[in-house]
Amino acid sequence: MPRTRKVVTVQSGKRKTAIARATVRPGSGTVRVNSIYLDALTPETARTKILEPILLSEGLAKEYDIDVKVEGGGFTGRAEAARMAIARALVRVPKGSALKQVFTDYDRTMLSGDSRRKEPKKFGGPGARRRRQKSYR
Repeated sequence: MPRTRKVVTVQSGKRKTAIARATVRPGSGTVRVNSIYLDALTPETARTKILEPILLSEGLAKEYDIDVKVEGGGFTGRAEAARMAIARALVRVPKGSALKQVFTDYDRTMLSGDSRRKEPKKFGGPGARRRRQKSYR
């Protein structure tokens, strides 16, 4: 008989071009990001960013295993997307509804996200706003 684990919730988070999908299931409290344990994740700033919702959950995260898959973006965008996905998933688990107010009081973007995206490039220059230089010589 195959061993099945009950999936409690799957939630997503976005930041700039990074997209994260967090799967939370009953377990012993391990957190993995792209199959790498959180303790081994580098850089440390990304690790601390991802740890924020886990530390704010006051022990509730110790009852669940959290697997996060992140793609796109840079390391900061990935960390903030993973943080948002974990926070949203912890709010959805049983006994996690009280966390919603804790997360929004700490940082509103932990649940609602940041809608800012890159401005599209226009003609006449290398980027969205910068124009080509003129020399007149």
